Amino acid sequence: MSATTTGTRASSGASASSQPKQRQDLMVLWGGIIFSLLFTGLMWWLGARLEAFPKLPDQGATWYYWKLPEPDTWARITAWGFYLAQNISIWVIIFLAQRHRTKYGVTLSRYNVAALGVNALFIFLHLLQTHVWYDGLAQDVHIFTSQWSVILMLVMIVMMENPRRGTFFGKKAPFPQRSVQFIRKYHGYIFSWAVIYTFWYHPMETSPGHLLGFLYTFLLLLQGSLFFTRIHVNKYWGFALETAVLVHGTVVAIIAANGLWQMFFFGFAGIVVATTMYGLGLPRWARLSIIAAYIGFALYIYSQIGITKIHQVTWIPLTYYATALVLSLLIGGGVWLAQAVGNRNRPAGA
Repeated sequence: MSATTTGTRASSGASASSQPKQRQDLMVLWGGIIFSLLFTGLMWWLGARLEAFPKLPDQGATWYYWKLPEPDTWARITAWGFYLAQNISIWVIIFLAQRHRTKYGVTLSRYNVAALGVNALFIFLHLLQTHVWYDGLAQDVHIFTSQWSVILMLVMIVMMENPRRGTFFGKKAPFPQRSVQFIRKYHGYIFSWAVIYTFWYHPMETSPGHLLGFLYTFLLLLQGSLFFTRIHVNKYWGFALETAVLVHGTVVAIIAANGLWQMFFFGFAGIVVATTMYGLGLPRWARLSIIAAYIGFALYIYSQIGITKIHQVTWIPLTYYATALVLSLLIGGGVWLAQAVGNRNRPAGA
């Protein structure tokens, strides 16, 4: 072989290795979004079959309507069994990925593939379980547990993102550093529990609220499966997931016809205006324009229904930020206590 040929091949190899890697994470993201939309459509298409399952009359805001009048043994076994199996499987996958110190990149690791496969499997199993036994976890636990599992996840995101984007109009909140570090390290376990718990709380019903809720849950499961990829920390994708609760909460409130849709819309939009949008790196004029539009629209809507009710716009943001503060203190105190006990039990000179 001539030196010229060898040099050409070496040059070609160097050129090939210097080419950017294919964005597997981005391709899988779009594939997952399409899958989520199609599966939501499948739920809607099969929905008429669920009318055969009887329900008790609605008994108010704290009552969950979509459950059987009498608990069924196999419904309980399958709902709780599948929930635990999915949750434990994902926790094991996250543990193994962290143990092997997988780095962030644009390609998928075997742990990503495993997480995607597990979540897809249990999405299909949930549909089957609903159409055979119907009941989810709602038969045994209160509706507030499902709502607060997601709220805690969203609040922890606010805390975790505080060093990067701030919490109040770009200003950082004084969350204990121990709390933020703990959430950053263990958020995969906490968030996967929150999403999988609320996923199995509901049967796969076809009301607009259920369809939007399950679509949102599918996207959160997709996000959780793409850990250690660049798309997992993409600010635009993260912004979309955080603000999707605005759409879901508002639509559910409109369907409920309880006159509180304004509270949900302006409450969640207020968090976007005060916190979430600061992670996008928008110029100052764009942020000010969004704030002005928010204030103007709120004044217009509440002038139609009674301007004295405008205090409703603060209910959800105050709940968010108060929860974040209390949670940060609890987590920080717990971490400090665990470290203090550990140091006390450590042999002298160790």
